[in-house]
Amino acid sequence: MRWQVQNLPPYPTGHSKQFNHSKISPATFSQAGALRTKKARSQTVKALSHLNKYLLKYKWYLIWGTVFTVVSNLFGIFPAQLVRYALDLVRETLDVYYLFDSSPLQSSLYEVFTFSIMLFAVLTLVMALLKGFFLFLVRQTLIVMSRHVEYDLKNEIYDHYQTLPLSFYRQQSTGDLMARISEDVSKVRMYVGPSIMYGLNLIVLFILVITYMVSINTRLSLYVLLPLPILSVAIYIVNNIIIRRSEEIQRSLSRLSTYVQEAFSGIRVLKSYVQEDNSAAKFEIESDEYRNKSLGLTRVDALFFPIVAILVGLSNVLVVYVGGQEILAGRLTPGNITEFILYVNMLTWPVMALGWTTSQTQRAAASQERINEFLSIKTDIVSQKNLSRDIHGEIEFKNVRFVYPDSGIVALKNFSMHVRAGETVAILGTTGSGKSTLANLLTRMYDATSGEIRIDGTPIRDYNLTTLRGQIGYVPQDVFLFSETISNNVRFGKPDMPQARVDQAVRDADLYDNIMGFPEGFETRIGERGITLSGGQKQRLSIARAIARDPKILILDDCLSAVDTNTENIILNNLRRIMADRTSVVISHRVSSAKLADFIIMLDDGEIVEQGTHDELMSLNGAYRELYEKQLQTEEV
Repeated sequence: MRWQVQNLPPYPTGHSKQFNHSKISPATFSQAGALRTKKARSQTVKALSHLNKYLLKYKWYLIWGTVFTVVSNLFGIFPAQLVRYALDLVRETLDVYYLFDSSPLQSSLYEVFTFSIMLFAVLTLVMALLKGFFLFLVRQTLIVMSRHVEYDLKNEIYDHYQTLPLSFYRQQSTGDLMARISEDVSKVRMYVGPSIMYGLNLIVLFILVITYMVSINTRLSLYVLLPLPILSVAIYIVNNIIIRRSEEIQRSLSRLSTYVQEAFSGIRVLKSYVQEDNSAAKFEIESDEYRNKSLGLTRVDALFFPIVAILVGLSNVLVVYVGGQEILAGRLTPGNITEFILYVNMLTWPVMALGWTTSQTQRAAASQERINEFLSIKTDIVSQKNLSRDIHGEIEFKNVRFVYPDSGIVALKNFSMHVRAGETVAILGTTGSGKSTLANLLTRMYDATSGEIRIDGTPIRDYNLTTLRGQIGYVPQDVFLFSETISNNVRFGKPDMPQARVDQAVRDADLYDNIMGFPEGFETRIGERGITLSGGQKQRLSIARAIARDPKILILDDCLSAVDTNTENIILNNLRRIMADRTSVVISHRVSSAKLADFIIMLDDGEIVEQGTHDELMSLNGAYRELYEKQLQTEEV
């Protein structure tokens, strides 16, 4: 076998070096394995160290949970000793009982014996009740702590998501973002709650039980504990296989659900193209895969309890065999054997939980590492001077160039524009010319790659983001409405907005009559992403939401593309009054939307090709006139 060794000096020309596997000492492999284990452990500790601040915050839950764990285990151990005393009492009393056969003392001895047994039974019952009570307290501290940590961690992630720039969301899938705040946090909670609880229980119980066992008989203790490490390792291996196969099943189920959802959502297309049989065949393939993976998990899962039963049974056999020898030697009593069997059964579940806890800790570390990846991302959209003041609306772009950081697309090239407060500018251009990029830069979803943007003569980077965006009304090209009432969607920018203001904004957007036609009026819930509304109604509701907050700067990003010409004219006439005292930026590919503008800018491939008033641009006989005449002819047709 030839081993290629990297990063070593090359051998002289014409020479080669061959490594024999047998010459590599086993210690080398052992050291490599130890290094990998140490590295994995270090990564686990490093990832989970993020949770230390929460454990410190809820330290009293952790402290009291540890105290209750100790007390509950003490009440679990005492009954085993009571059983030993009871059995030894029975054996000793029987010998004495038969010595007094036909004697009046025999009945008195029997009464004392039965009272003693009853007392042991009552004490055992009391111990069991007390153990159950303190186990309840354990869960009320450690599991409750995990729920608090889960709540805080979800809030931390969600709050951090809010701070991240738009470029972050362009590079991430919604499903992955949701998985990190739900699935990953749930796995972390399993570590903070059940894993810590079972880990503490295992440590406390081992210390107490082994101490008692060794104090009674060291030789028997060693034999009893021999199968338990094997049990823990076996459970760990089986549990890892179960977890891996469970995750494969989840992925298979996800694919199956996605396929069914798409099939039902596109049922009209599916039927139109007569693809029912093909769709059913694909569903059968996905379903078969899910079935086969589920059967595979069932086969592995079937090994779990037989392994536990075999190894626990082996411990009991060793207790009886070795314990019998100790009894014959006079070093133990039959009560001790029963006590040891109870101790073995006590240790069985914690040892089983050790493998489960280790797996859960590793999964939690992997999930926390995924969470930490996002938490370590910091936004570059920050205020330099954090100015909070009212703006008038003067806008100035100076030689602005912008390149999208995720794709490298150059959206704007040396763009300059000056809009005085109260003026209206129309930005026209074809798809991909950079129009919407201007809206993103004005709302500071992105920062310019080079050049400068000023509002009221102050660099936009100096403004407090919340203050700036709170004075801008933005109607995006892709309308997004929430699964709420119409009234609450209009109020989104200002939740305490009076209903009269909502009504006026809806009238200005020419949507009032439509809303009044709905059975529940303004309280109509519009469904997910506004699915119950038409495209034009959604755009008009988005306009109403923007103008209802009375912004100083109004940005309309191609917001009338889904309405007919008549409705467009009505909305534009209403907007004429609304735009009178505020700066407005009308972005569109339709010339008709530019009729309200004081001047017009024609964009092409991120550069200004023409600018001026309508009459000036028409006289140039350039791109604007060509676009105007083409759209005019289309409307006439």
